[in-house]
Amino acid sequence: MRTLLIRAGFPLVFAALLGPVLSAQREGAPAHPAAASLDAKRLNEIPALVEAAIAEKKLPGAVVLVGRGDRVLYQKAIGNRAVEPSTEPMTLDTIFDLASLTKVVATTTSVMKLVEDGKIRMNDRVATFIPGFERYKKAEITIRHLLTHTSGLRPDLDLADAWTGSDEAIRLAIDEVPTSAPGERFVYSDINFFLLGDIVRRVSGKPLDEFARTEIFLPLEMTDTMFLPPESLRARIAPTEKCTPYGWPCEGADVHMLRGVVHDPTARRMGGVAGHAGLFSTAADLSIFCRMLLDDGEYKGVRVLSPLTVAKMTGPVVGSEGPMRGLGWDIDSPYSSNRGELLPIGSFGHTGFTGTSIWIDPATREFVVFLSNRVHPDGKGDVTPLRARVATVAASAVTEGVEGIRAHPITGRDFGAAGAPAAPPSRAPVQSGLDVLRAQEFAPLRGKRVGLLTNHTGRARDGATTIDLLFSAKDVKLVSLFSPEHGIRGILDANVPSAVDEKTKLPITSLYGDTRRPTAAMLQNLDAIVIDLQDIGARFYTYMTTMAYVMEEAAKRGLPVFVLDRPNPVNGWQVEGPSVDKDALAFTSYFPMPIRHGMTLGELAKLFNGENKIGANLIVYPMKNWRRDDWFDETALPWISPSPNMRNMNEAALYPGIGAIEGTNISVGRGTDTPFEHVGAPWIDGVQLAEALNARALPGVRFYPERFTPSSNKYANEECQGVFIIVTDRAALRPVRVGLEIAAALTKTYPSQFQLEAAGRLFGSRDTLARLQAGDDPAAIAASWGVAEARWRLLRGRYLLY
Repeated sequence: MRTLLIRAGFPLVFAALLGPVLSAQREGAPAHPAAASLDAKRLNEIPALVEAAIAEKKLPGAVVLVGRGDRVLYQKAIGNRAVEPSTEPMTLDTIFDLASLTKVVATTTSVMKLVEDGKIRMNDRVATFIPGFERYKKAEITIRHLLTHTSGLRPDLDLADAWTGSDEAIRLAIDEVPTSAPGERFVYSDINFFLLGDIVRRVSGKPLDEFARTEIFLPLEMTDTMFLPPESLRARIAPTEKCTPYGWPCEGADVHMLRGVVHDPTARRMGGVAGHAGLFSTAADLSIFCRMLLDDGEYKGVRVLSPLTVAKMTGPVVGSEGPMRGLGWDIDSPYSSNRGELLPIGSFGHTGFTGTSIWIDPATREFVVFLSNRVHPDGKGDVTPLRARVATVAASAVTEGVEGIRAHPITGRDFGAAGAPAAPPSRAPVQSGLDVLRAQEFAPLRGKRVGLLTNHTGRARDGATTIDLLFSAKDVKLVSLFSPEHGIRGILDANVPSAVDEKTKLPITSLYGDTRRPTAAMLQNLDAIVIDLQDIGARFYTYMTTMAYVMEEAAKRGLPVFVLDRPNPVNGWQVEGPSVDKDALAFTSYFPMPIRHGMTLGELAKLFNGENKIGANLIVYPMKNWRRDDWFDETALPWISPSPNMRNMNEAALYPGIGAIEGTNISVGRGTDTPFEHVGAPWIDGVQLAEALNARALPGVRFYPERFTPSSNKYANEECQGVFIIVTDRAALRPVRVGLEIAAALTKTYPSQFQLEAAGRLFGSRDTLARLQAGDDPAAIAASWGVAEARWRLLRGRYLLY
């Protein structure tokens, strides 16, 4: 499945207004020089930028158009529109697959026409138009959420399964489970926009392509803008990539060059007409569209939108903190680098995955159209830096009419009297499930004889232990204690013996010793079981399995189980890694899920109970004030090492990947002060390994060579060479990918020494290890996890509490 970063194309229209009829202009020359308000010498630097990128095989060619006000002042066709099977020069009238520019040119404009006609409202619920969409907590998703990418829906549908047809796409969208509550988080999603396209069809009675053609393109005389271009235009259409009819990635026996057929695989499966992709157009037509927006919805006396509609659509709607978006349009987000370095944030635009963009600036009334087919011929091109450079040059050519323009003219952000960003609003402190139950004075447990599964992490905000609080609670009789791996104090790295608690004199029964399940004798004379443990967010961390075993045994005896929830330390929304093979389920992999699961222990309890049909009388006490994107240090809860070698947040962030490979014959730093922050062995050349890993340019992480000597565990008292891992950006970090890359580098460099097969128990995927052994690119292997990750997101969504 394509990832968000790969496919999140936002059409970028650089700044303001285009100009006269393109056919009246000479290629590369400004129109009406006397009236020109752009420095032609500056604009003439653009071809050299594009040609340099062509030489680096970033794209075969491009059409660049720059305008201001009501004039097109520069246009140039550069390079080729095709290089396979034969070379074809780029021309100004080349028709391009716009990819995600479809979202703003066709879909957003169509939706806004229906809004101003009073046929839909921004706060209308999607389920009002698409029956059944309310399923799985989607009832509150509105038109506004779809337009601003804040619906909580995933970036795209699962392409691993064979499906075709627009009706099937909508059915699959109805079955989607949100990854977050509506309005909570910006996640760029194609699902949002093909739903909008379907709403246009249902409300107007016309398919999206017909509605956009009759209501937008024909009135504006955009004669080369359309879905499903006819065969007669094929010679003018820029080809994209060789691909199978419905597959993704583009590989296999039945590949052919896509030309006039939409590149986006979801749109292809939907028949070529979709709200997120499928539109084709030229630079000339897009210049008309830009001028219409700059002229408040009118072009050549023809009005397609009202001035207030344009202002509402292109002004900031979300983003007082974080990404700033209009309705459909991008203003200031991680995807708006194509604005360049000079155009102000009050401008707006969008890009397309195939290499297209537009950006418009109402302040300077400049606009930039950049159209390329960077995916031709093999999908490996990249024009993101180039589009930014072109935009910067275009902005630098503005020589007049900039008085009073300073940074952030139309941002909607509060920068305070001194010009500094306003302080973020204060948040209520996070309360664990224990804190919540304590506030109720443990009323649900009164009159019950209670068994408690916990360890040293079971503490309230003020440091009081769960053991002491339950032992002293009014009318609650704490009868026995159960301990998981590492013992009740969390200090053991071996089998845990049963013991007696020194303070309460209660028996402590080990569930990581002679038995890993409570026996009938252990549960005798109990009326309820309470579980309070701090998980770490990785599939092979065994506290979840111990909890599940207790639930299974409690269910057999009708004992209610109370789970006191705690944060997932590495946040509750990022999911990564392969799912464990079903025949490999074990104590370190209780349920088939990716390595980084993105759930809390309470949510996992609900999922295990439902999916494995445990049948426990389960009561989960949720936290208060925790958000899914919180890392542990953002909760203000005290960090207590969940296990002896999990001592800080750096180690927790890296653990899903480094822990996945610790079953092999390398040291992951156990027996040092910084476990899981470095890897090594006596037979590794640390300098060579660091160079190999840094050359991969993995997001959020860097490596440097080092030597270390563990005092215990593997290679105790032996000097190891290896790498220390620095987390530079934990939001971008993909820890399982890091572990995969380390395993790949060691497999390639030390094939006779590195014991890759020993990673099977924790990595849990035979396919992943087989592909590593075969020398496959780790990036391609990680991409193959997308299917399992997507299916897990859908499944877990039914059990999320936050």
